Amino acid sequence: MTFIDKDKPVLVTGATGYIASWIIKYLIDDGYTVHGTVRSISNSEKIAHLLRLNDAGKGTLRLFEADLLKERSFQEAMEGCELVIHTASPFMVQGIKNAREQLIKPALEGTRNVLSTANNTATVKRVVLTSSVVAIYGDAIDINRTKTGGFTEKDWNITSSESHQPYNRSKTVAEKEAWRIANEQDRWDLLVINPGFVMGPSLSKRVDSTSIDFMLSMVNGKYASGLPDFYFSLVDVRDVAHAHINAGLLERASGRHILVADVKRAVEIADSLRTKFHNKYKIPEKVLPNFILYLTGPLMGFSWKYLRRNLGIPFQFDNTYSKTDLGIEYTSLAQTFADHVEQLDRDGLI
Repeated sequence: MTFIDKDKPVLVTGATGYIASWIIKYLIDDGYTVHGTVRSISNSEKIAHLLRLNDAGKGTLRLFEADLLKERSFQEAMEGCELVIHTASPFMVQGIKNAREQLIKPALEGTRNVLSTANNTATVKRVVLTSSVVAIYGDAIDINRTKTGGFTEKDWNITSSESHQPYNRSKTVAEKEAWRIANEQDRWDLLVINPGFVMGPSLSKRVDSTSIDFMLSMVNGKYASGLPDFYFSLVDVRDVAHAHINAGLLERASGRHILVADVKRAVEIADSLRTKFHNKYKIPEKVLPNFILYLTGPLMGFSWKYLRRNLGIPFQFDNTYSKTDLGIEYTSLAQTFADHVEQLDRDGLI
């Protein structure tokens, strides 16, 4: 049962994003009015898919310009909203030159700006924040810190820093700040979604996404010589979108929510793609020996510390709470991978 008035607009920040686009699609399809924030309304290429969603859905999308680092820039978009879904935050894991400016500052200041606006907007009842499982753990080896052999919503990342796993650090400090702000008032409540590595079809043709770049690398021959022996916590983007919406609309829902369908080795992802597509793409077939990664890793952007703490180390998550609190039924990852590649092919990106 929803406690959010369907006649009131829902704010989704970072509207052009991979996850946000699916959230907006589902809300519009269900007849909601959505206020979406973007950096620039004049960037027709980035907002084109949102305009198509607006034309096809039963609801209405209104776009507003907002900047994570600009105070009060979310005020107009939030007016009249009872539900705020804050997805906007930079996602970078390689090519980082200044972690504080590129990742930590926009994640932290953006969260402060959106939640301080919620404090100043009398209609807001609930905020749903897109966090990540990397606010729960920093490296695969952190699994050794757990009592049960699997990460839960009670765990926090205490091992990442600006110099090691800065993206993970940015998500951790942003989520902790969100809880601090939420706990200092009692008019609106905070729910958090902590997804793993999000995969699945994109609603836009953009390729400036870590998830999309990863899937392209699985089929374009980048890893023809072999895959690094890394493990990935994985989840379908459509499941993540539904989780955000359910978190926003179900009055009984509360707390943090791990969104992970399963953990797979990189080679298992390749094997699943090969089962579906056979020899259609240049899908890698083997795993690189670990010593090769230690020799070449720094040239590929992997520090030795990162390799020591992640290479060949399996880990697990307990996703029970997402099922019981939000009613999530996870899409099979084989379907996720297949749908993702078919979208990329259909859009001419492979």
